[in-house]
Amino acid sequence: MAQFFIVRISLILVTLLFVSIVVFAMTEVLSGDAADAILGQGRTEENLQAIREQLGLNRPAHVRYLDWLGGVVRGDLGTSLRDQQSISGLVGSRLANSLVLAGFAFMIGVPAAVAVGIFAAVKQNSFLDRFFSVTSLVAISLPEFVTGIVLIIVFSSWLDLFPSSSLIQPGSSPLEQPDILVLPAATLMGVLFAYIMRMTRANVIEELNTDYVRTATLKGLSYRRVLFRHAVPNAMLPTISVITINIGWMLGGLIIVESVFAYPGLGRLLLTSIQNRDVPLLQALALLLASAYALSNLIADLSYAALNPRVRLT
Repeated sequence: MAQFFIVRISLILVTLLFVSIVVFAMTEVLSGDAADAILGQGRTEENLQAIREQLGLNRPAHVRYLDWLGGVVRGDLGTSLRDQQSISGLVGSRLANSLVLAGFAFMIGVPAAVAVGIFAAVKQNSFLDRFFSVTSLVAISLPEFVTGIVLIIVFSSWLDLFPSSSLIQPGSSPLEQPDILVLPAATLMGVLFAYIMRMTRANVIEELNTDYVRTATLKGLSYRRVLFRHAVPNAMLPTISVITINIGWMLGGLIIVESVFAYPGLGRLLLTSIQNRDVPLLQALALLLASAYALSNLIADLSYAALNPRVRLT
């Protein structure tokens, strides 16, 4: 186990280093920089040079990258070029908002998707099975912004049940206004629910048709025991991969949902950093999202071993 963690943590660190290099290199290749974004159309060459000198953008690229990397190693993510604020403070508040939204959607969507997937597998080819299958296909096919707009029209404009905007006052928590989380969370749950439900259904059906399930049934074990003690744990192994991948997606793929509902989270902050060419902020967000994906994969490996003793961590 110790060797497994050492190897995996080492690979995660190498991956994060590679991600930071790629993000920095891509921003250097593109035309323009943070000085152009700050001054806008009224910029002059003199103003550009003054701003670049003030922000340290006139230094060689490798020097700027190494300075930033040294700060990250010391626990200092640096300062936003656009706002001149601590990146740790900017990311911290937005991360808390995104975690609340993603956690709200995840805690409701995943158990519901797994339960419906098991139910649909047990009731294969029934009316409800076909209904959930068609509904999930529709949810997967619709882009998030279309789902969000439809929900706004129906539940905000027509029924007037929930607010169409999820704006939050600076310094306040979204938990103080839980109604603003309903529509963006439902939009996130659309794709999340559909993928996990379909994966669970397919895997449970496959396990129910295996020889060991038939043998257990012929031995006189109850159908419920065979289903939940044998078929479902084995069927959950591929489903875990989908669930853990969606952990990273829900942190990094919130850009569309947060933009539609004006929700102040990591997604909108990432979009803003790209538009402003705020390289330190963009690199910090890229590291955070890459870390989420890497850690979710590590959790998946540990979950495999917990559900199936035949899986060994090497």
